[in-house]
Amino acid sequence: MMHVHSESKAATSEKKAAFESCRHTITIKDLTVKIGESVLLENVNATIHCGKTTAIIGPNGAGKSTLLSAIMGLIPYEGEIEFCQTTAHCVGVPNIGFVPQRIDFDRGMPITVLDYLCLSQQRRPLWLGVKKEVKEKSMRSLERVAADHLAKRALGKLSGGELQRVLLALSLMNDPNILLLDEPVSGVDMAGGELFCDLIEDLHKEKRFTLVLVSHDLSVVTSHADHVLCLNRTVQCEGKTVDVLTKETISDVFGLHVGLYGHKQCSDHHEEMS
Repeated sequence: MMHVHSESKAATSEKKAAFESCRHTITIKDLTVKIGESVLLENVNATIHCGKTTAIIGPNGAGKSTLLSAIMGLIPYEGEIEFCQTTAHCVGVPNIGFVPQRIDFDRGMPITVLDYLCLSQQRRPLWLGVKKEVKEKSMRSLERVAADHLAKRALGKLSGGELQRVLLALSLMNDPNILLLDEPVSGVDMAGGELFCDLIEDLHKEKRFTLVLVSHDLSVVTSHADHVLCLNRTVQCEGKTVDVLTKETISDVFGLHVGLYGHKQCSDHHEEMS
């Protein structure tokens, strides 16, 4: 009996390891989101490929952030969202990490960066103490995004770029299979945006998680995305970045001419394409 129990634990450990390394394709079928009589998304059909970077673009009010909320299961919707596992031994739903465009909080609140990360890993209040393993896990996550020097800094004293790094560290705490980014460099200065984009790219190359990026910055999209989804309440078009981001498509989606500029925010090898 002891031998059988040992094999069972080994099998469980192997399955867990397989799940942690598995990749997921997200298949969206006939997705509609309504609030009262308002239709935010209508009949959305799209595929977000495993291990790739998919950018979602579109004008303001197109439903981009709403689509991310639906993928995370935070809002009700009609239709289907399927997470198709690409590893035979994957079980259950994937871990999803999320980096919002901004968070609203009291900047005078006496909480450090390390405390903030630790809170996501325990239910009891900070004043009752934090387990050593929770602190270590939080520090490792900060180290992954080169933000461990911010651990004792007050959360409310961070710059825009520093806060985005902390939010990224938070999203990586549980080793996500899918990472969703909602305008990650919006409101961040050019130098901070460049560092953040480089960091994301390095992490993606290392872990190969499925990455979904909402961005208005088309130079970021051309520099980093493998696949583009053009959204304006419904899918206008989707495909490989080089095929989708044309003058005609951009004009159709945004309703005006928008040039693609290769500035130094995330890459310096893309020239103006307009």
